[in-house]
Amino acid sequence: MRKNLKAKAYIYPLPVLIIGTYDKNGAPDAMNAAWGTVCDSAQVSICLSSDHKTVKNLLKTKAFTVAIADAKNVVPADYVGVVSANDVPNKLEKTGWTIKKSEFVNAPIIEELPLVLECKLVSYDTEREICVGEVVNVSVDERILDANGKIDLTKFDPICYDCDTHGYYKLGEKVGNAFSDGLQLKQ
Repeated sequence: MRKNLKAKAYIYPLPVLIIGTYDKNGAPDAMNAAWGTVCDSAQVSICLSSDHKTVKNLLKTKAFTVAIADAKNVVPADYVGVVSANDVPNKLEKTGWTIKKSEFVNAPIIEELPLVLECKLVSYDTEREICVGEVVNVSVDERILDANGKIDLTKFDPICYDCDTHGYYKLGEKVGNAFSDGLQLKQ
């Protein structure tokens, strides 16, 4: 039996994205965003309300980073989502995160977050509040790579957000092989 839940954009999993920017004075800022996805082979699309300081920053600098939060960083990742830089300009100090400037764009890299997309701004639709960024580099902590230099989700432990229960969940168990397992049904 199935149940109707009305019109809700339930897409699972929703990765916990930490968007990093610099403000007009060069101070780092970060916010938590869950509504983001890949929209082209080297582009990301993220829904970001225009009232966020992060949006004001990325519109000025034309650059931002997108880090994927992991299980080790649940508390600081949530903190940058519940505290606004409009109210607490130095909010990153409380996280304990180490900030490093990207070599490729004018945006900060958070060293403790193992996977960071370094992006230049392609567009920001003020009506729909959709930010599109072109990924110009991916910075990854070697501790989450396998022997072949590929990302190993079991070492990474990325977290996702459940918009229905407001919970964070850890991902990581491999259950199959893309472009291979389905061939069992091919005749």
